[in-house]
Order: sequence, then C-alpha cells, then structure tokens
Amino acid sequence: MPTAIAVTSTDLVLPPTDPGTPQAAVLPPPGTRSLDASLADMQQLLARYGHVVVVCPTAVPAAVEHRLHAVRALLESDRIALVRTDLPPLGAAVLVRQLRQLAGCDFSPGVLASAARLLAHYIYAGAVLGSVSRLDRVPVSLGSHLKGWLPGAHFAVLAGPTPQIVRLGSRSGSASGSASASGSRSASGSRSSSGGESLAGPEFATELLLARGQLQTDWPTTTLVPRWRIPGPVHEVPLPASSPDWWGTGKLVEFAAYLPDPSVLYQLVSSVRRETCHWCGMELIGDRCGFCAAPLPPAAPPSDPGTRALGTGPRAHALGPGAGAHALGPGAGAHALGPGVGAHALGPGAGAARPALP
Repeated sequence: MPTAIAVTSTDLVLPPTDPGTPQAAVLPPPGTRSLDASLADMQQLLARYGHVVVVCPTAVPAAVEHRLHAVRALLESDRIALVRTDLPPLGAAVLVRQLRQLAGCDFSPGVLASAARLLAHYIYAGAVLGSVSRLDRVPVSLGSHLKGWLPGAHFAVLAGPTPQIVRLGSRSGSASGSASASGSRSASGSRSSSGGESLAGPEFATELLLARGQLQTDWPTTTLVPRWRIPGPVHEVPLPASSPDWWGTGKLVEFAAYLPDPSVLYQLVSSVRRETCHWCGMELIGDRCGFCAAPLPPAAPPSDPGTRALGTGPRAHALGPGAGAHALGPGAGAHALGPGVGAHALGPGAGAARPALP
C-alpha cells in the first residue's frame, strides 16, 4: 500500500509525469474547514493508506501549521509526518511530485518522509524578478537593492540549493554588475561566456519547469537553458498563487530545474544508508526522523583508539548536496554523508539502469 502524500495547497499539485504517479491529497485551509472535518479527512487517509506524509512549506500561514499539529495531536497518531520545506512555491511543487513518484516504490514511510530533505538539495529553484526590493527569503546585498532602482533592471535569483542573485543586462540577458548572496560559485555555470557572473547550475541532467507571472522575459529559455545544458522541451505550468508573496513581486518568471527520471530518484534515495529511529522506530535516512523529528544519537566512540573515528559517517552529517551524489555521477555534489554512501553509481545512461521500478 503506497504512503499517502498530502499537501496544504492545490498550488503544490503538478500534473503527473506518467499514469503511475499517485495523486496528492489536498488538505483544505483552516478558514474553509472545521477542525472536526479536518480530523475526519486525516482519519480517512490513515485508514486508506496507513501512513501520511504532509508537505508543508515554511511560508504557509501560521494557522495552517497550527491546524496540522492540532490534528496530529488529537488523533494521537505516530503515522503522520509533517515535512517542512524552504523551497519557493514552484520548487516545492516539484518536490511533492517527486515524493509522489517515489510513493509507488518499495520505500518505507519513514524513508520517504526523510528523503524530502535529500531531494530538495537537487532542485534548483529560482526566478527572474523585476525587483528585489521586497525579497526577504533570499539574502539581498545592499548593492542589489540599489541597482533595483535602475530603469529596466531585472534580476535572476536562485533560492536553492545555494542562494544567489545576479543582475541581468537589459539587452542580452547576460550578467553584469552581479552580486552573489552567498559568495560561493559552482564549477558549472558560475561564469557566462561574456565574463560576467551567472547562476550556478546543476552538474547533472535536469529538466526545466517554468511559471510565468507579469514579467515579460524569455531569459530562462534563451539563456538559462543552454547555459545549464538542459535538453528537451521546457515545460510550463500556471504560476502558483503564493509565488508573488514568496518572491515579493508579481513581476516574475519562476523556474525550477529538477531530476525528471523516477529511476534516478529511486537510486539516489536507495544509495543512502538507512537507520532506525531510536524514539519511534521508523526507518530513516540522514540524521533526523521524518515522523517524530528526533535526531539520531551520537555515534559511539570506537573501542580501539587507533581505529578511524566515526564522526564522518551518516550520523554526523545532515542530508546535503552530496548525500546521494554517487548515484548521479562525478561532480554531482561535494559533501558526501560518509564513506560508502551512494556506492552504486549510475553513470551515463542512468535512466536505463533500472528499466522498471520495484
């Protein structure tokens, strides 16, 4: 029986990529649903699926989060996982669809819930903005704020996995006078052919999803696609209703680059070492349980002082960009969880490595 994936808004439900992708359950907001009705909705999901993973963006109103905690507390159920994500609306919707794809596989509910943190590191979510004056979810330098007052100024903003802001030129869309929010650069896409800074892109094959707002620009398709070496067509969906609030302006084009192949996602998650939560007993990957949020206890010191310390193993590091990097091939991430994590490389032709999902 697949684990149910629930969301707090219809904005988080993208069209399935194939008929086998399970649907997501949409939990109505507290303003339109009584507490008793919300309890009945969750009880129905638990009775049908056994476990429920609720993806709740950190940007949702406080009342939504309070309702979810109230429902879980009143039901006294340890089969409801509340997964928080800092991704912008379109990136969060991509994460939800990937969890839906994996829900039909043989992963346990605990692994599926904790896998959200890993998958989020492989979603390059951003937007082209007409202004950054009201952007407060990505670090904005003073220089970028001042340049935002210039006529015709546009900015390419990457919210994750590494925040970055680049001012776009008015004619070609190339970067000029840019400011990086994090100061870090990737080996792929950190510099444009004209010598200006550009958004750091993924080092693995992705597809691009677009959602157009009120800003008239083709920069994502004409500049970002070739720079990030994105093959195939660019898919477009309606702009999520929460995107203008998240980005601080309605003059935007939101985008997200992501891993589209379910078999790659499967091997990415399955390559990470699994643990058992000492508190609730659920299976997990990483350093924190997706259901009860309990951290893994510190690794016991080695009995032999001459043996290698266990501090670099999965217990000591949160899921990061390199947690399953070996599943994507060389260069996919720099910080692995530890020795042996993701030991089964997919390499070229990753999509054909597993012709059918379990």
